[in-house]
Amino acid sequence: MFAMLMMICSSTSAWKMQHNVSKFKHKHDELKGFVKPNNQHYTNTWVSFIEGGSHLVQKIADIHGYVILKEIFPNTYHLHHPKVKKRSLEKEEYFSQRLTFHPQVLYVEQQMVKRRIKRDYIMLPFPSSKSKYVGGDDAIHEETWQKVNASHHGILSRATFAKNDPKWPDMWYLNRGGEQDMNVRGAWEDGYSGLGIVVTILDDGLEKDHPDLIVNYDPQASYDINGHDEDPMPRYDQTDSNRHGTRCAGEVAAAANNNRCSVGVAFRASIGGIRMLDGDVTDAVEARSLSLNSQHIDIYSASWGPDDDGKTVDGPGELAMRAFVEGVTKGRGGKGSIFVWASGNGGRDYDNCNCDGYTNSIYTLSVSSATEAGKVPWYSEICSSTIASTYSSGALWEPQVSTTDLHHDCTGNHTGTSASAPLAAGIIALALEANTELTWRDMQHIVIATARPKGLIATDWNVNGVGRAVSHSFGYGLMDATAMVRLARHWKRVGRQQSYETDAQVENAAIPSNGVKIVRLYVQQAGDINYLEHVQARITLDAKKRGDIRIILISPVGTRSVLLTPRMRDSSRDGFQDWPFMTVHCWGESPLGTWKLELHNQGRLPASFIKWKLVLYGTETNPAEENNLLKTNISEKSVVQMKRTQSEIDENSPVNEEPTARFDSVKNFRDMRNAASKFSFILSCFPLIWTLKILACS
Repeated sequence: MFAMLMMICSSTSAWKMQHNVSKFKHKHDELKGFVKPNNQHYTNTWVSFIEGGSHLVQKIADIHGYVILKEIFPNTYHLHHPKVKKRSLEKEEYFSQRLTFHPQVLYVEQQMVKRRIKRDYIMLPFPSSKSKYVGGDDAIHEETWQKVNASHHGILSRATFAKNDPKWPDMWYLNRGGEQDMNVRGAWEDGYSGLGIVVTILDDGLEKDHPDLIVNYDPQASYDINGHDEDPMPRYDQTDSNRHGTRCAGEVAAAANNNRCSVGVAFRASIGGIRMLDGDVTDAVEARSLSLNSQHIDIYSASWGPDDDGKTVDGPGELAMRAFVEGVTKGRGGKGSIFVWASGNGGRDYDNCNCDGYTNSIYTLSVSSATEAGKVPWYSEICSSTIASTYSSGALWEPQVSTTDLHHDCTGNHTGTSASAPLAAGIIALALEANTELTWRDMQHIVIATARPKGLIATDWNVNGVGRAVSHSFGYGLMDATAMVRLARHWKRVGRQQSYETDAQVENAAIPSNGVKIVRLYVQQAGDINYLEHVQARITLDAKKRGDIRIILISPVGTRSVLLTPRMRDSSRDGFQDWPFMTVHCWGESPLGTWKLELHNQGRLPASFIKWKLVLYGTETNPAEENNLLKTNISEKSVVQMKRTQSEIDENSPVNEEPTARFDSVKNFRDMRNAASKFSFILSCFPLIWTLKILACS
């Protein structure tokens, strides 16, 4: 009888939980998250939507043995149960169902681990006797890098802002001048240093007492979500694996003229750190990090994301997505939090950052990297959602980024797109100091308007419908701090963001093997949008091998956005389920006319195109005209030449060929690495040969 009663209660509880979840999710459909991982590990934390106020929530938590970690959003609580295993492959249905007996509990979800990778852990192009990695846990010693990493460029006379910082001569990305750096010094000379702007680093902790950071440290912009306290200090270990956040922070706000280490781009900005990567990362952990003190923090910088392995498709969950939405709509007094994101380091594995739901979000300002020579780094990912670039590391012999390090130390070895995002955050802090009334969309407009294509070498530069050069590797070009602060000073705010969503186009058509499926969509009216900003193509397709698919979107005026490139390592059969591929290449164009979508199947296995729709974002009035912007970011001669070159490529290339050239740097890297590996193997045989000779002689 007791067993039957328990079964009835359990069934009733399960039905109630399912009903409440359905009700809750219907209410928040616009916050729908991204795909969930196949290898699910459940944690001992939950998220629950509970009405009735804090006293009732505390009472419910006490009854069932939960500890309240934080109220993430109104009535949405992050809970921890100390008697449940920290990680498990099995879902703890019993603990979830007990909560649902309470009528005030509308939603319960046990949190799952999300794999998140820091974006500076990069293998060397050549084998090294010292180490396999640059910027990773086994990084090459400082003295080795001082020999191979010597700067050969001319250095501007020591700025008064960095007259005694020992790393200043190594900061080539700030001190070369002549359009060979990011033009930060001009912004400094105009009087901008980030004063009054608050930046936080979402990462593995922050060494808040570092001599080069302590003067700018802001406890209100800091928290330890992994350790559930207010101290963001990193956990120290033998390999210094948690130095990433401290390195990123120094790029933004290392103090000037203190005879220590380096100088930050915004050397008087307030800097904080959120320790959230040194433990199990869940949807709730990300949401809490992205929403921390959003009325105080101006800029959130993130140099991490899903695995850059060339086969992962992942992004923020429902809670993190809600944090983004609430951040841009409510943060900074309604002007919007500014989220800066590193675009990814998966170039070696032919990854594409449009498969990363953080970098392809309309709410993030996605930043890529350029080497000292202005080339595409071998680790760089290509995608149409990248807005701009900053300098960072390249190959072994090329200089890297100087910044603060653990143990009150300095480093000249910060690498990858991990180093690019904080540099961008620092530049944005300078522009925000010039005009604190800028919204999150104003900042994206200013970055695009001032970015410099000149000096950046890529095979895929194209000119969009409003005459701006744009690349899938560099976005609109290199960020220019001086141009940004001068434009920001007198910037007129952009109009309210308009959005328009087309009806779903149901196709249910085969994408032939080694062939292409082309569909067209005529947009006769797009609500109040006359000038585009972000464009999403939300696509559902099935494929026996997802990595064989390449997708191109062509705007009504002919701008080609490569939404997806083939990913050789992606053998998944999951396809894409309403995945929001995003492009910024049509920025400023009209949405009206015929859009063309090309889906290429570059393999022998079958694929099916199920459905798609366009989601358009933009403005009714033209921000470029309102702010007297130049119509182009390159010369008229260059525009004509680039259009002619692109036309020749389009006319002479079959429809199923790659519209943007393969990046030779990646191929060359593979060839060089293979050759170096063979050479290393031959060298390793010498001791054995000599030993055999000695034995033979004896």
